[in-house]
Amino acid sequence: MWSYPGLVSAPRLLIIQPDESGPLGPLGDWLTDSGAELEVRLPPEDPVPDDLGEYAGVVCLGGGMNTDEEGSHPWIPAVRDLLAKAARGGLPTLGICLGAQFLAVATGGRVTPGENGPEVGAGLVSKKDAAWTDPLFAELPLMPDVMQFHGDGISVLPPGAVLLASSPRYPHQAFRLHRAAYGVQFHIETTPEIVQAWARDAPTMSAVARPGAFDTETLTAVHADIAQTWSPFAARFVNLCAGTLDPSSPRPTLPLA
Repeated sequence: MWSYPGLVSAPRLLIIQPDESGPLGPLGDWLTDSGAELEVRLPPEDPVPDDLGEYAGVVCLGGGMNTDEEGSHPWIPAVRDLLAKAARGGLPTLGICLGAQFLAVATGGRVTPGENGPEVGAGLVSKKDAAWTDPLFAELPLMPDVMQFHGDGISVLPPGAVLLASSPRYPHQAFRLHRAAYGVQFHIETTPEIVQAWARDAPTMSAVARPGAFDTETLTAVHADIAQTWSPFAARFVNLCAGTLDPSSPRPTLPLA
């Protein structure tokens, strides 16, 4: 039976921020405006907790490192283990870009360099059939606006994962694992200033974007569309954490002969 950490009026969410350059941005406002309390941890200065009992949900953001860079970032295994524990325990979880890759690797998936090169700039992803009955994705438009900035991709989904969104170059754009763990390869939490800083810091990656992709006017318009689409998504995630939105129904199983 599904169980929550307790029905709470202000669910406490653990936010893991792997990189100083990748803050919560407007996603933090959407979560708090929906009633959540946030505890942000930036490793290695802020150690990752061993126990998730105090939290109603987990969000892991993106970063410039790769999923297997334990040598340079020895805290990475702890983050992967935490996300695996959250997913197995039914705790509402959201991994964004690198966070989604951490979640995938931690639960049996695979992340590899993208065969088609980096995916950078504003874009659209397409909902899959399963998304239309998912608690978080059902109300999204058919092709929601997103921001992309990654070179690696989720090449193999974890066993049992349900694909929720796709795109031609990177087919595994969003997935759900178990009933309440989600990964999205794209970004929904950025601002024009954050994206422009990433473009300056990663000129080789940003060079593959369309001309004008990082113009302030272009990014401002894109982020207005992203906010319109994804702020209600964030509110639904808070409701999922609070226990006022039911998680996905378990997959039906065939009776044993």
